[in-house]
Amino acid sequence: MHPTNDPNLNSFIDVDPESHFPIQNLPYGVCRPKGGAQPFICTAIGEYVLNLAELESAGVFDGPELDGKQVFQDLTLNNFMALGRAAWSEARGVISSLLDAEEPALRDNDSLRNAVLVPRKDVEMMLPVDIGDYTDFYSSEQHAFNVGSMFRDPDNALNPNWKHLPVGYHGRASSIVVSGTDLHRPRGQILPGEGEDPVFSESRLLDFELEVGFLTGTGNPLGQPIPVEKARDHIFGLVLVNDWSARDIQKWEYVPLGPFLAKNWATSISPWIVTLDALEPFRIPGPEQSPEPLPYLEIDEDCAYDINLEVFLQGEKMNQPEKISTSNYRHLYWNMCQQLAHQTVTGCNVQPGDLYASGTISGPEPENYGSMLELSWKGEKPLEFKNGETRAFLEDGDRITMTGYAEGEGYRVGFGEVEGKILPAR
Repeated sequence: MHPTNDPNLNSFIDVDPESHFPIQNLPYGVCRPKGGAQPFICTAIGEYVLNLAELESAGVFDGPELDGKQVFQDLTLNNFMALGRAAWSEARGVISSLLDAEEPALRDNDSLRNAVLVPRKDVEMMLPVDIGDYTDFYSSEQHAFNVGSMFRDPDNALNPNWKHLPVGYHGRASSIVVSGTDLHRPRGQILPGEGEDPVFSESRLLDFELEVGFLTGTGNPLGQPIPVEKARDHIFGLVLVNDWSARDIQKWEYVPLGPFLAKNWATSISPWIVTLDALEPFRIPGPEQSPEPLPYLEIDEDCAYDINLEVFLQGEKMNQPEKISTSNYRHLYWNMCQQLAHQTVTGCNVQPGDLYASGTISGPEPENYGSMLELSWKGEKPLEFKNGETRAFLEDGDRITMTGYAEGEGYRVGFGEVEGKILPAR
């Protein structure tokens, strides 16, 4: 076990055992003080953010991988992510040491401590990276089976290629937003009924999709694939993803090329990037894959992770959010290493800050389904809420909140939340 993952490690900052941000996590983000001051790169510890730009100015990052590069003075994490795994690990080690309960360098330096530690309630989280490209996969077997069963039949639920490659499509990077951004219901062409002509309308079947995404750090030259066994070296960390979906727009447009306007209007991500180093204790074997993948997708090491996921819905007439789904990142059939290897096998070049979402993550039981489409089974079984309301799909005013965390021995490594509220169509 790496020292930064030691479950007995404690910070001089008091951290609740159920906090998502103990010293074993140290996720990366970008925030600014409320009121509009200059943004800065930070990490989270308990109820505080740690200003890494100020720490860099103080000269604490003086190791061989980071010395003189000044990457934490930027307004996004892209340049830090481009430095590679050795630099990421070096920075994590420095930050962990500074926050250690036994280390006096920051603990006992009143002026520095007051300059770099800011209560999280006093900052606004920003989009942490400049996302150049976005790929959305379709890698949960249960989700693919559910959707295929609805629109074809259970015997032909999975398309013939599904168990041979990680199915995906290129999404729209410009409409990726950080958690807390409220979104207007989209408009587009929908088909009111079979045999009728399409109409231009606001979406009537609006949905969320529970996903986890990874962000690439170091890229690859055009024409040079990333081998599956080297994929983890190119993955900086993970975020929660809500890939909002307009099901009625999608149903009309998706043949023959797949999602377009149904997905391009918004994708929400959590503001904290949880690194693979922080998640290392929660790496587990993935599901058995049959048939055996082609050699470029074969991987001997574990590349799945045990991350609990939850979804909450709160309508305007509800006093509090209600949990509507629980799932786990382990339910993916195709793992992130295989996804990145498949993305680049043609020689496609990836760049620091590119986002790759998992696709909807659904587990084996109905309460584990990761979308309203599945939870209400095409709207045929609406969800019932404590105040008597029901939902088949999302209504204006509904707020969706997703959260996720891995459970350690007396601590959690979490992502915080990704949330957004649906506003009326413009």
